[in-house]
Amino acid sequence: MGDGHDGPLWHRHREAASVIVLDRAPSLGPLFALGALRSPFKHPAPDVDLPRTRLRLPRVRPDLAKLAAYERVCGFGTGEDGLPITYPHVLGFPLAMRLMSARDFPLPLLGLVHTSIEIVRHAELPGDGTYDMAVHVERLSPHRRGTEATVVTAVRAGEDVVWESRSTYLARHRTRHTGETVRDEPGLLPVVGEWRIAGDVGRRYGAASGDRNPIHLHPLTARLFGFPRAIAHGMWTVARCLAAHGVPTAAQVRAEFRAPVLLPGTVEYAAEGGRFQLRSGDRVYVEGSIGPRIAP
Repeated sequence: MGDGHDGPLWHRHREAASVIVLDRAPSLGPLFALGALRSPFKHPAPDVDLPRTRLRLPRVRPDLAKLAAYERVCGFGTGEDGLPITYPHVLGFPLAMRLMSARDFPLPLLGLVHTSIEIVRHAELPGDGTYDMAVHVERLSPHRRGTEATVVTAVRAGEDVVWESRSTYLARHRTRHTGETVRDEPGLLPVVGEWRIAGDVGRRYGAASGDRNPIHLHPLTARLFGFPRAIAHGMWTVARCLAAHGVPTAAQVRAEFRAPVLLPGTVEYAAEGGRFQLRSGDRVYVEGSIGPRIAP
């Protein structure tokens, strides 16, 4: 994935990890509740022990009705042969949630912020295909605002890794870390279109993806977590941008989630070459890039 590591994500760290093979995808609702209950007892720091568990879920077949709902809410064409490039994240998210809600995961689930995602798609993933999923926590890193966890998801079709991603999740806390420079504000790209985002996008995306985090569903539940209104899922914002931009079959995508999008709202979609942004004026919510797949 162009980050200095060798070999596909699926094979990395096998020797150090204990592998748990699941027979079904975990239910997200109980995992949210469990993670919330354990959050007050977590004391995040980048130098704590890293959980070495690798979860594997074989024989995953996408639910075609939920897939169609996902395509509609994100703006992808429905009925196409391949899965949207962001959809394997939906399939692997219950496994990631099981790891992040576990007792040995050192960061509190409550308040955890999805800060970035990097995706490599090696080949088309047919919507009616059968896949093996694997998820593990790769590392913890110091961040100027706390500690960041990197969660790796890999998808195999037969013996081949066809899709892989790295997501970073930030737990904010006091830190003396000074090694990270404050990032520069991105240069603004030319506006391509203006999108009016409905207030029910969080509920519609939650129904299609299973991610029913209360900050996305209703103003009242969002206010409990400090937001004035419900906010859009970060993965909806990047999926909507990629649906508008178009992505080749073999591709590498990077996206940073810089600020929450309040619902309902009006945003500007901006793009130039392989770069894209979602913003309002000079306030950038999401910035990303699309390029050719980098072979390992």
